[in-house]
Amino acid sequence: MSFLLQASSASVGSLKLVQTHLKKSGIDRFVYVKTSLLDLYLKLGLVETAGKLFDEMPERDTVAWNAMICGYSRNGYERDAWNLFIVMLRQGFLPSATTLANLLPFCGQCGFVSQGRSVHCIAAKSGLELDSQVKNALISFYSKCTELDSAEVLFTEMKDKSTVTWNTMIGAYSQSGLQENAVSVFKNMFERSVEISPVTVINLLSAHVSHEPLHSLVVKTGMVNDNSVIISLVCAYSRCGCLDSAERLYASSTQASIVGLTSIVSSYAERGDMNKAVAYFSKMRHLCMRIDAVAFVGVLHGCTNSSHVDIGMSLHAYAIKSGLCTQTLVVNGLITMYSKFDDIETVLFLFQTLNETPLISWNSVISGCVQSGKASTAFEIFHQMNSSDGPVPDAITIASLLAGCSQLSCLHLGKTLHGYILRNSFGNEKFVCTALIDMYAKCGNAELSERVFNSIEAPCTATWNSMISGYSLSGLQSRALSCYLEMREQGLKPDKITFLGVLSACTHGGLVDEGRVYFREMINEFGISPSLQHYALMVGLLGRACLFSESLSLIWEMDEKPDSAVWGALLSACIVNREIEIGEYVAKKMFMLDYRNGGLYVLMSNLYATEEMWDDVSRVRRMMKDNGYDGYLGVSQTL
Repeated sequence: MSFLLQASSASVGSLKLVQTHLKKSGIDRFVYVKTSLLDLYLKLGLVETAGKLFDEMPERDTVAWNAMICGYSRNGYERDAWNLFIVMLRQGFLPSATTLANLLPFCGQCGFVSQGRSVHCIAAKSGLELDSQVKNALISFYSKCTELDSAEVLFTEMKDKSTVTWNTMIGAYSQSGLQENAVSVFKNMFERSVEISPVTVINLLSAHVSHEPLHSLVVKTGMVNDNSVIISLVCAYSRCGCLDSAERLYASSTQASIVGLTSIVSSYAERGDMNKAVAYFSKMRHLCMRIDAVAFVGVLHGCTNSSHVDIGMSLHAYAIKSGLCTQTLVVNGLITMYSKFDDIETVLFLFQTLNETPLISWNSVISGCVQSGKASTAFEIFHQMNSSDGPVPDAITIASLLAGCSQLSCLHLGKTLHGYILRNSFGNEKFVCTALIDMYAKCGNAELSERVFNSIEAPCTATWNSMISGYSLSGLQSRALSCYLEMREQGLKPDKITFLGVLSACTHGGLVDEGRVYFREMINEFGISPSLQHYALMVGLLGRACLFSESLSLIWEMDEKPDSAVWGALLSACIVNREIEIGEYVAKKMFMLDYRNGGLYVLMSNLYATEEMWDDVSRVRRMMKDNGYDGYLGVSQTL
């Protein structure tokens, strides 16, 4: 047996020599010797070899059965473990606590509720339910099967709770998104002076508990050298946009981690800093990390407009070379990216390359077509989905198609989809109702928007936003503002989108005083930093009221550089009020931002035309042609 103990850390070849020696000496006839050899093979990952040895055993005791079942489970052969467990029971052998604890994770991951309950019954009958290892596994199993009540009962019944038990319950709440419950269990654990482990911190971070206090706890408890804890903190800091802290923490870790770098890359991509995102992606490649689909899609999501075409195409080339293009997740990400580039031809080509087309892929293409202004193509794809053996549409499919109806201003098609929603019980989905409200408003039927809104039991912020914007779009400014006030009375907190609808209503109605009040309210009362869209609406509102000095002051006070939308709003106001001097100043600013913007030339031409300055109109049109436009380009502006 001393040979076997030495072989546990030896090579596979050495282990086979030991097996040969055991056969020659006749020692292998003892069950416990073969069981030890079997266990070693399984620990080395030699599952097939272990399986053959197990089949050849003339006699097997409970230990041998348990060793084989646990070995299968540890090596990812959960179904084989479960099948062998059934055979073991039929032959009259009793499982050990370790066997049951190894089987339960498989039942939880696969959603095999009845099988897991059967294991619980066996544990109760054999008295193994009292074993802490089994109870911890049962708590984890019930939480994965969304049966938290059962998990809570088991947790409460346990008298001597170890760190593992507390961690299991915190993890159960974290997986279910119950942050407050996870924190409550942690506080209870802390008050009882139970030792806090790295798993405790990781489970709390996964529940999105505030990371800064946990970071302090990590430092105080000396877990700063635990790489898994550091990477979890990196992910938490990245998730909330604190990238300086995330980068410093990652630099302090002792091991390179693709998980940590993926979180940083994804965060930079999400905030639109593609230079940093690509730099970290390149770092992953230089470290010879095996970039997976999640890491790749993380950087891909940052390609949001035509200025990222070169980066997007380079990433696409990498996906082809690395073989990532065979994964549905990656192809869906590429479909979304090319949709943002308005390259529907490539979108459809990528869709056709998929060997399997799950619902998420159909939804990506339909949504992409709508986002690119190709709503007709989206409906063709939807028809193809229904006429082939495609998947059944879900609420996301319908919401995208409703946006397509808005784009086409096709009320009849929207009503048809509304009927489909009612027949298939999608009306319970609030985001579908929100899309319905938006569709009816954009199709010019505020009354039907109201009906849908009133049918919702407890509208969320997004639904209120849709109704406010719908009233504003329909020219019902007073209703839009009343709707906003009613939303406030219901105790809901407005967001950036809410104020876009409110300020839009003020702009369309020329409600300058109200606009000023709501703009200040957004900043001072709700702490919302105005986006470029908010500034564009306020600038347009003030400009149309001939308050050009106040408009320019607002632009100069902006925290970020004004874009063409902000300057364009002021230029439109100059056209309405025939303000040539300021209009020319604004036009120069827009020209410096993007001289290829055809809308700029059209607006300037219109400005000069209002004062019958025909020589200047001709000059602007010549400039337009010199920059590659035909002089007939239109621009969508509400004057």
